[in-house]
Amino acid sequence: MKIVFASTPDQEEMIEDLVQTFYQEIFPLYFSDQDISDFKRQKVLHTTTRHYEYFGTLKEAYQVITSLQTLISILESSKPEPHHEALFENNVQTLKDFGLCFPFSYCQFIDGKNDQSEVISAYTKAANELLV
Repeated sequence: MKIVFASTPDQEEMIEDLVQTFYQEIFPLYFSDQDISDFKRQKVLHTTTRHYEYFGTLKEAYQVITSLQTLISILESSKPEPHHEALFENNVQTLKDFGLCFPFSYCQFIDGKNDQSEVISAYTKAANELLV
């Protein structure tokens, strides 16, 4: 008998939060709003109920979470390191293995980083919100 622990709603929420981090913080550093809009249409990093069936166990959900966190860490780093490319590709493959679309290569991110202070995008999170 094998005991398997199902992923929790908190893990699913964490995955959704990490996907939002890509769209609000990472992609605007490298791509235009039109590109990001195209990514949404292409369902880049889009998750559905079917995806949660693929990573329905604790171990699998943690693999997806770890891959997303690692990619974010690499792409937010100020100076690319030689080992980042292999690490990037390995984590992209993990996401693909679980049915998540991430059609980017490491070289697409190396040359195109914009200065964070200059990024103006419809996708970035608002710096403040008006409470009514």
